[in-house]
Amino acid sequence: MDWAPFWLTFKLASCTTVLLLIAGIPLAYYLAFTKSKWRIPLQTLVSMPLVLPPSVLGFYLLIAFSPKFWFGAAIESWFDVRLAFSFTGLLIGSFIFSLPFMVNPLRTGFGSVHRSLIEAAQTLGKSRGEILYHVLLPNMRPAVVSASIMTFAHTVGEFGVVLMIGGSIPEKTKVASIALFEAVEQMNYSMAHTYALVLVIFSWCVLFGIHVIESKNNAGGR
Repeated sequence: MDWAPFWLTFKLASCTTVLLLIAGIPLAYYLAFTKSKWRIPLQTLVSMPLVLPPSVLGFYLLIAFSPKFWFGAAIESWFDVRLAFSFTGLLIGSFIFSLPFMVNPLRTGFGSVHRSLIEAAQTLGKSRGEILYHVLLPNMRPAVVSASIMTFAHTVGEFGVVLMIGGSIPEKTKVASIALFEAVEQMNYSMAHTYALVLVIFSWCVLFGIHVIESKNNAGGR
């Protein structure tokens, strides 16, 4: 059995989760506390991947990544990186596609922190950054963990987006879901079963972990 697709999937999911954690915390913070008229349009944009067919998102990303389109041409000219059918392109696509799975739980987590804690920190003269890192994040740790797990798991299960923008290049863009699809196409059902079983076990472990975190969080809140 070729384990390269699993390693590539793990690499893609890990990189996506780390990048989204870095970008998602300030974005979720803004969405949770801003009173700007742009909050709802921005929240709608963030949540679009939840309802948008993956093939649609993948199609437009493929066009944007093309060297014939200004964005893809600019990236290739400035950084000598071709986005279409590359790991970098997969990473950008996964970042966009998994964005709501990171931002929405974090936004809910920010909203769950008791207002009195924030007001007490403000009274003590703490800056927004200090309140974020010393008051908010420590009190919403379960939300951070759950968001990270959900983002990682969602990236592992991606198919439509990665197929559209990455294709199936061994050790570059051929992730586990693509390997499973190809095994079925080739009627290699024993190999397909192995890929599928590993993904099923992984999915169960992820959901089990999320429920354990939620259970501990609920028990601690009583």
